[in-house]
Amino acid sequence: MSLDPKIKEILSGISTATLTTVLLKKGLRNVWLRGTKPLRPGQPRVVGRAFTLRFVPAREDLATPESWSSPISTRAAIEAMPEGCVAVVDAMGITDAGIFGDILCERMQRRGVAALVTDGVIRDISGVLETRLPVWCQGVAAPPSVAGLTFVNWQEAISCGGVAVFPDDVIVVDDDGAVLIPKGLLEEIVAIAAEQERLETWIMRQVQNGATLPGLYPPNAENKARYEAER
Repeated sequence: MSLDPKIKEILSGISTATLTTVLLKKGLRNVWLRGTKPLRPGQPRVVGRAFTLRFVPAREDLATPESWSSPISTRAAIEAMPEGCVAVVDAMGITDAGIFGDILCERMQRRGVAALVTDGVIRDISGVLETRLPVWCQGVAAPPSVAGLTFVNWQEAISCGGVAVFPDDVIVVDDDGAVLIPKGLLEEIVAIAAEQERLETWIMRQVQNGATLPGLYPPNAENKARYEAER
């Protein structure tokens, strides 16, 4: 399912920090994917629907180099990724086996994948950086995925960074990491978040002009009225 371009445009202007606040107000606390750090500082904010991939612990009869040619492989999963998706990979937080390297990331880039997000690590960092694929992960490790993980499937419910991620949930990721918006709440959250971003932009202008925080952040009735009048 493709993401509505208007929703994508709105979310591209909303920080993950704002989104976590809005989601918290809706009772959703566990939406920030732990361990998802930008591989390269200053990567653009990325918005897209989640395309999920899942690893389980390595098992010697399954986690072999031969498995890379299996119909159930990371290679096959990449060929199923739609343009504009965010690949979200459950690597169980394993940090001593790189799930993807430069060749796989180059193929993802060629397919128009918006970003790779994982609670694991990648390998071949120099080559991965050259692909220009935006990546959020826990770092790098030279050993291949089969040194510590077995790939089992794609497009099913996963856990990434301790967060439940379902296919087609929406992922927003920036320098603060990755945040999940449940697909069933997308339109509601987008509307609230857009207003929250406008309000916080207004509050920042007041602070830059020397205003004090009590009664401003969060705004009391008087400041809410001022904000509404200036909108």
